[in-house]
Amino acid sequence: MRDILGELLAVWEAGGTAGLSTVVRTMKSAPRPPGAAMVVSPDGTVAGSVSGGCVEGAVYETANEVITGGAPHLQRYGVSDDDAFSVGLTCGGIIDIFTEPVSRNTFPQLRDVATAIAEHRAVAVATVIAHPDPARVGRRIIVGTDSRQGSVGSPRADDAVADDARGLLLAGRSAVLSYGPDGQRQDAGMEVFVSSYAPRPRMLVFGAIDFAAALAHQAAFLGYRVTVCDARPVFATEARFPAAEEVVVDWPHRYLAAQADLGLIDARTAICVLTHDPKFDVPVLEVALRLPDVGYIGVMGSRRTHEDRMSRLREAGLTETELARLASPIGLDLGARTPEETAVSIAAEIIARRWGGGGRPLTETDGRIHHEA
Repeated sequence: MRDILGELLAVWEAGGTAGLSTVVRTMKSAPRPPGAAMVVSPDGTVAGSVSGGCVEGAVYETANEVITGGAPHLQRYGVSDDDAFSVGLTCGGIIDIFTEPVSRNTFPQLRDVATAIAEHRAVAVATVIAHPDPARVGRRIIVGTDSRQGSVGSPRADDAVADDARGLLLAGRSAVLSYGPDGQRQDAGMEVFVSSYAPRPRMLVFGAIDFAAALAHQAAFLGYRVTVCDARPVFATEARFPAAEEVVVDWPHRYLAAQADLGLIDARTAICVLTHDPKFDVPVLEVALRLPDVGYIGVMGSRRTHEDRMSRLREAGLTETELARLASPIGLDLGARTPEETAVSIAAEIIARRWGGGGRPLTETDGRIHHEA
């Protein structure tokens, strides 16, 4: 829902009703992950996607039905047959899509959810998608790290769902949970989709150069909150890095250490060092490589620069285990030349490390295309 929240909230604030369709469960080679969403406004306009085009037409019709008074609806879509007019997935996957009306009446907490997301506070939305009592379908609980709003129908069910939703939120996962009709564990009858909205991951780019501007743009497109940091105020300006959420003038190692002390570096954080200067590179890498939980650490430079940098880091006392965490030279071998192409190369390596991809052409691989985390 995060990517269509603006369109959804606009309808909500205007007092209208939108049709929200969300992928809640996937099997086999599904094109979009759980949480992918599409919203249909009262005027018929569409934002978002649930399948990359395969079933959008049918989902659009269902969304219009709930806008005009239809009940929330859970639908499974599988493989389409040879009939050109059939609805289904050509990729061989299976997806479950929950479509519901969203208005101030049905989702009174939407503005609170939007505010939490905008302020980078963790929040989860737990929605009943199946229940023997149709009146409970669509009811929800909003869960923060230390708060909760709403109800799925009874105190017992509320406690069970809230506890499990908070666990998924802390893990940064979205999933369908199954309970008995009144929240009984190890039972069936009620299904709840928990959509977790953890704060967007951070990318820290050290070095206010043209490659950093291209990388900031690419990273923002991928959903990162980008900070560009450089000790030289003449280069580290907001005008030069419009895609960055923050531009900081400070020595890189000092800024990174302060962020780590504040607990603002985690396993999803990407650190990219692009300064090309040992007096900046080596101190910040000393700090970065000693942090226990960082998703990616990469540094730009030629192979000759890499060898010199590794020698300096060993002299500074870093172990081979710590040095093995470093992506250097940074990026995948795409033959990139321009700053924009290099940014794609770096982003591709970060994606591959996150999901376990090998960086090879898909024509040279077999098995699943979409990797699990």
